[in-house]
Amino acid sequence: MSKPKLAVWKFASCDGCQLSLLDCEDELLDIVGAIDIAYFPEATRAELPGPYDVSLVEGSVTTPHDAARIQEIRKLSGTLITIGACATAGGIQALRNWADVDDFLSIVYAHPEYLDTLETSTPIADHVPVDFELRGCPISKVQLIEVISAFVQKRKPNVPGHSVCVECKLRGTSCVMVASAIPCLGPVTQAGCGAICPAFDRGCYGCFGPAESPNVIALGDWWKSLGIEDDDLVRALRTFNSYAPEFKEASATYER
Repeated sequence: MSKPKLAVWKFASCDGCQLSLLDCEDELLDIVGAIDIAYFPEATRAELPGPYDVSLVEGSVTTPHDAARIQEIRKLSGTLITIGACATAGGIQALRNWADVDDFLSIVYAHPEYLDTLETSTPIADHVPVDFELRGCPISKVQLIEVISAFVQKRKPNVPGHSVCVECKLRGTSCVMVASAIPCLGPVTQAGCGAICPAFDRGCYGCFGPAESPNVIALGDWWKSLGIEDDDLVRALRTFNSYAPEFKEASATYER
């Protein structure tokens, strides 16, 4: 019986989420034992033709070529999983969505007329149906292994939807907002990092995107009680996951 075929695709991104797969080390050997890594340019030039049972897609759609290519990848993929903030929420490059992309092109490139780019950076789900979104900047390799295993075994992935606050409680970390009056996005951010920043007495930056049913406006009211201005709230919400709907809508509220 042939093994399921896995493909890993890159769009506009820093490659960090693909590197998370390579960082799995010992676990990667188990993955290779269970599936054929059929297409993964970051790791090997060897390529097996599609269709593919599972495709992992990193990066956002930023060019007309990207928009056409993701359609073809969707057709080749039985299951399509987006990995990382760029693929699930447009990434840090989605900050262009609140500006004029032509201004950036004229500043960065000597000959912007040679470029063919879109006005916006958008997540993969804005263009094709996605079977599962794995968040993070970068993703958790533990969660990645769980998701790959789940889809190979045809079961639902066991990835938490609760907030970083739960992780702080589990590791015995005091709430930085309560104990130290430090602004923190932990109450509205999905768990997955192990609450690293609060463990070092710093507020959460929202790397894993919105948690399930986040009340971002209520958190904003708490930040304001700490002396945080609306402009700072907008900047806090417009980072790695700025185009996630919950963060996008709340930042627009504070920008008005």
